[in-house]
Amino acid sequence: MGFNEQNSVENYIIKQLTGVNLNTQQVSEDTTTYNGLWKYKSPQDLQRNVNEVLLETELKAALVRLNPEINSNPDLADEVIYKLRAILISVHQVGLVRANEEFFKWLQGHKTMPFGENNRHVAIRLIDFENLENNTYIATTQLRVHHRETKIPDVAFFINGIPVVIGEAKTPIRPSVSWLDGAHEIHDIYENAVSQLFVPNILSFATEGKALYYGGVRTPLEFWAPWRLENDEDAIAKRLGLGEVGKELTDLLHPKRLLDILLNFSLFTTNKKKQRIKVIPRFQQYEGANKIVDRVKEGKIRKGLIWHFQGSGKSLLMVFAAQKLRREKDLKSPTVIVLVDRTDLDIQISGTFNAADIANVETTDSITELQTLLERDTRKIIISTIFKFRDAKPNMNTRDNVIVLVDEAHRTQEGDLGRQMRAALPNAFLFGLTGTPVNKADKNTFWAFGSEEDQGGYMSRYTFHDSIRDDATKPLHFEPRLVDVHVDKETIDEAFEAFKESTALSDEEADALNKRSAKMAAFLKSPERVAKIVRDIAGHFTEKVAPHGFKAMIVTPDRFACVQYKEELDNYFPEEASKVVISTSANDDHDFKLKWGVDKSQQEKIVDEFNDAQSELKFIIVTAKLLTGFDAPILQTMYLDKSLKDHTLLQAICRTNRLCKGKSYGRIVDYFGVFDDAAKALQFDEESIKTVISNLSELREKLPDAMKQALSHFKGVDRSVDGFEGLELAQNAINTNDKKDAFAKDYKYLAKLWESLSPDTILNIYQSDYKWLTQVFESVRPAADNIGKLLWFSLGAQTTKLIHDNIHVGEVHHLDEFVLDADVIEDIFNNPDPKNAKKLEKILVKRFKKHAGDPKFKSLSERLEALRDQAEQGLITSIEFVKELCKLAKETVEAEKELDEIIAEKTPKAALTELFIELKTDQTPAVVERIVEDIDAIVRIVRFPGWQKTSSGEREVQKSLRKALLKYKLHKDQVLFDRAYAYIKEYY
Repeated sequence: MGFNEQNSVENYIIKQLTGVNLNTQQVSEDTTTYNGLWKYKSPQDLQRNVNEVLLETELKAALVRLNPEINSNPDLADEVIYKLRAILISVHQVGLVRANEEFFKWLQGHKTMPFGENNRHVAIRLIDFENLENNTYIATTQLRVHHRETKIPDVAFFINGIPVVIGEAKTPIRPSVSWLDGAHEIHDIYENAVSQLFVPNILSFATEGKALYYGGVRTPLEFWAPWRLENDEDAIAKRLGLGEVGKELTDLLHPKRLLDILLNFSLFTTNKKKQRIKVIPRFQQYEGANKIVDRVKEGKIRKGLIWHFQGSGKSLLMVFAAQKLRREKDLKSPTVIVLVDRTDLDIQISGTFNAADIANVETTDSITELQTLLERDTRKIIISTIFKFRDAKPNMNTRDNVIVLVDEAHRTQEGDLGRQMRAALPNAFLFGLTGTPVNKADKNTFWAFGSEEDQGGYMSRYTFHDSIRDDATKPLHFEPRLVDVHVDKETIDEAFEAFKESTALSDEEADALNKRSAKMAAFLKSPERVAKIVRDIAGHFTEKVAPHGFKAMIVTPDRFACVQYKEELDNYFPEEASKVVISTSANDDHDFKLKWGVDKSQQEKIVDEFNDAQSELKFIIVTAKLLTGFDAPILQTMYLDKSLKDHTLLQAICRTNRLCKGKSYGRIVDYFGVFDDAAKALQFDEESIKTVISNLSELREKLPDAMKQALSHFKGVDRSVDGFEGLELAQNAINTNDKKDAFAKDYKYLAKLWESLSPDTILNIYQSDYKWLTQVFESVRPAADNIGKLLWFSLGAQTTKLIHDNIHVGEVHHLDEFVLDADVIEDIFNNPDPKNAKKLEKILVKRFKKHAGDPKFKSLSERLEALRDQAEQGLITSIEFVKELCKLAKETVEAEKELDEIIAEKTPKAALTELFIELKTDQTPAVVERIVEDIDAIVRIVRFPGWQKTSSGEREVQKSLRKALLKYKLHKDQVLFDRAYAYIKEYY
C-alpha cells in the first residue's frame, strides 16, 4: 500500500490527538502520549445530516449542562441553537469574517437571552473555560459537508458539537507538494464552497508531515504561520518530520491552548482598505503575552525584557497582553499603560488598539491629562508617550496592579524620564519590549528591564534568525552604490562623532547638529552630488522596484535635503509620485513652513496613500520621521543617504522587512557608506545581529554555482536545438516526478538570486542559459489547479520581463505532446514512422475529447475509431494507416481553425447582442446596441478575475445587470435576466 496522505499524515494526526490508530484500529491506553481529552468518532457516528455543520445533539447537551436556566427547561436550548443557525446562514450576506466575529461573541459568553426570572437576561455559556473537563472534544476524519457543492476536509475538531478547527493533510513523499497546497485548499476552496463550516472556526491548519502551518478565516496564505514549541531542543524529533509536527500539533490543539486563543487572542480589526479582518497570534506573540500575564499574576518578579526582532509583531503582542490582563479576574481591574517614545509610534499603537475595537482604551494628548488619569485611579488601557512623565510627581499612583508596557524599550526610558516614571508609579510592573536591545555602559536596556531571574536577561526572545525561519519578516539585502559619492572615511568618523547622540533626535535637532558639521553638510548637499544620486535612484526604482509593484523611501541628511531631493526627483517622476514628510519649527521661514510642514493628520493621510497600491505616490522622503513605528508592507526599498548607527539604523532599515504578497526581501541602497563596515554599523551585544544584512556581492558569488546546479539536470542535452525537438530532449531528461521536483527546487533557488540581482550586469553572461531553463520550467509546470505551491511557484517580475523581451525558443508543450500543424503532418506523411504515428494518434484522441460536444469532431472521432479497427484487423497496411491518419489530422487542424474563428468573432458584446436580438419582442426597446453597451460597461467595472467562483462576485455582477435592465424597464423579464447572466458568466 505504501505511504499516502491518509495513512501517513491524516491518521497520524488522529493518533497523536486521540490515541486511536486508524491504520490498525487499536487504541492507545497511555494518555500521556496525547492529552486524553480529544475522542475520535468516525463521520458515520456523528449523528448529523450532510448539510449540517453543528452536532446539535452534542451542542444541546452542553447548553443544558452549562446553563442552570436551560437545565431547568431543556427546550430553551433550541432557541439558542436557532440563533446560532441564523448566524451560520448569514455568512452569505455579511461575509465570513463578520459572521465569525458574531459567532465568537456567543462562544466567548458575551451574549444573553431572557431565560432568567421575569425574563431577566442571563449570559449563555456554550463552553466552560474554567473547567475543561466539562466540555466534549470530538475529532473526526473525512467530514462530508454539502452546501453549494460537497467538500470533504481531511480532519475536523468539535468542542461541544461546534466545529472549531479544520485541518488538511497532504502527501509526505512528493517534494513539490507542501503544506501550502493544503492551506490553499482550505483558504481558496473550502472557505468559499462550504463557508458555514468556518463560521465558528478558531483556526485551520495544514501539514504534509514535515511542516505545520495555521491561519484564521480569510488569512492570506503568506500570513499563515508555523507553531513552535518554546525551548524545544529535541534534535531527534526535528530530524523526524512527523515527530516534530506531532508535538507541535498536540501543543497547538490542546483544548487549554485553543480556548485561550478563542477567548484572549482573537482580534477582529479593520485594515487600511476598511475591510474587516481576523487576527490570531503567531506563537511568539502568544508566548510573550502569556509570560507577561503569568508574571503579573504571580506577583514576585516585577519586571521583564522581551526582545522580538523588528517587524515580528510587537504592537499586536501588546494588544493581546493588555486585553488578557484586563480580563483576568484575579488582577481586580488593573490599569495597563502602554508607553512609546515617539509621536509616530503613538499613532501606530493607538491605531492598532482602536481598529481592533479594544474596550476601555484612553489616548492622552497632554501631560496634565495623563497625570489626572493616574491620580483619579483610572482602570483602563492608557496609551501615552514617555515624554508625558516630564515633571511627574512622585507616588502619583501607588497601586500594585498597574502594568506598564514600554515599546521600543531603549534610549529615553533609561534616562531621567525613566526614573521619573518609576518614582511616579513605584509599585508598577515594568515590561520592556524591543527589537534592538542595547548593552552599553551609558544606556542599558538589560539593567532597566531585564530580570536577574531570566536567563540571559530576557523573559522572551525571538531573534532575527527565528523571524526569517518562520517567514514572520523578510530578509534584508543591501547595495552599496556610487562609490564616488560616498563620504571619505575620515569625514565619516568626524560625522559619527558629531552624530553620536543622534539616535532620538527630532528633525530640528538633526538640522542643528548638521550645521555644526558644516563641511559634512556642504558635501552631502552639493547639487552635483544630489543630482547624481537622484538620477541613480530614478533608474534603480524603474528597473528594480516598480515592476514588482512596490514603493520606496528616501532618507536624507536633514529637512532641507529632503526638499532638495524632492525637487530633483520631480525631473524624473510626476510631482504626485513623491511626498516630503518633515516637521517645521517656530524659527522656520514662513514660506518653508507653509509649503513643507506636515501635521499629524496630514502625515496619516500620506501614510494611507502610500499604503494604497493603486495610488500615484511611490516615494516618501524623510530625515527623521517615519524611521520608527512606520508599518508599510508595500515599502520594499530604502535609499539611504544619512549617518545612522546602532538600533536607530536597525529600526530604520527594518521598515522594509514587513510581509507583503510577492515580496521576497527588503532592500537598502546605501549612498552614504553606512554599510562600508556592516559589523561596525550594527554594534550590538549579539553576534547574530551582524548577519541581519546580506550583501549583494555575496549573492553574486553564489550565482555561478546555482546556475551550474540547475543545468546539471540536463547533462548531454544540446541547448542549441530549437523548437519542439529541443524542448522534448530537455523534458525527457526530467521525465519523472522526482526529477522534475529536484529541478524545480534548484531552479527556485536560482530564480530568487536572479530576481535579487536584476538588473546587475553579471546576469548578461548567464542570460541565454537562464532563459532556456525558465522556458523548460514553464513547460513542465503542473496546471494551476493542482500546483505544488512550494516549488512550482509563479515567475518573478524580472524573469517574466526577460521572457517577454526575448524571442521564445519555440512553442512550449508537455511531454506527451508535440506541435500539430501542416508541416509536421506532411513530414509524418512522407516518412511514415510508426512511433510518430502513435504520438499523432494520441494527440488526436486528446483533441477530440476537448471538443466532445461538437458534432464535427464527433464524426472525426468515429472515423479514427473505424481506422483503428481496420488496422487491428489487418485490412490496411501500417503505411496506409499512417497516411489515412495524416488526412484525419489535416481535417482536425482545419476544423480547429474554423472553431477559433467562430470563437474570435463571438466577443462578449457580440454574444450579448445576439441574445437580445433573439429574445426581442414588440415590447423590447429598439436600442439593443445601447442596452448591450450599458451592460458591457457596468459589468466590466465590477467584475474581477475569478468572480464566478465567489458569492460576492456573483452578487455584484447580478446587481449590476439588474441595474442596467431597470434603465430600460426590462428588469422583470426573468428569462432575459437568466440568459443574459449565463452569457456574462461565460464571456466575462
